[in-house]
Amino acid sequence: VKTCTVGDVFGELALLYNCPRAATVMSKSSSVCWQLDRDTFNNIVKEAAQKKRDRYDAFLSKVPLLSGMDAYERSQLADALKPEVFSDGATVMSQGEVGSKFYIIEEGAAFASKNGTRVMDYGVGDYFGELALITNQPRAATVTSKGTSRLLSIQKSSFNRLLNVNDLLERSNKYK
Repeated sequence: VKTCTVGDVFGELALLYNCPRAATVMSKSSSVCWQLDRDTFNNIVKEAAQKKRDRYDAFLSKVPLLSGMDAYERSQLADALKPEVFSDGATVMSQGEVGSKFYIIEEGAAFASKNGTRVMDYGVGDYFGELALITNQPRAATVTSKGTSRLLSIQKSSFNRLLNVNDLLERSNKYK
């Protein structure tokens, strides 16, 4: 099913979901394996998840768009966010492409351009990508990283489930 090499892990699904192991692991040669019991594993995973949630919650509470969300809603959103790092000049999204993600700038900056003309600058706490997700139309602009930027992204399905789309649509009218 799978060949494990140095640094690989296995058995985590059985620990996470409290279910029987799905496969047997056999060593092809003499090996050193580290083992964690269920309690230790759960403490490590839960502690890491809680630290991430707390860090993102503190950041999200300062984003004006999300100020109306309560702590539970923000924690749900925090769990769905994925960090992405873009180098200077990297294209985050391109005008005309199908939208699949919403972005919030956690660190750094970016700018939007339409047909080659710069139309908007973004900084920490700013967001973009919502229009294509809300309207199901192609991306209206190309967004490019200005310097190294760390963005938080959320997939379209989670975006629609977790955010107040009507509020976003009202706010997005300023870009037209």
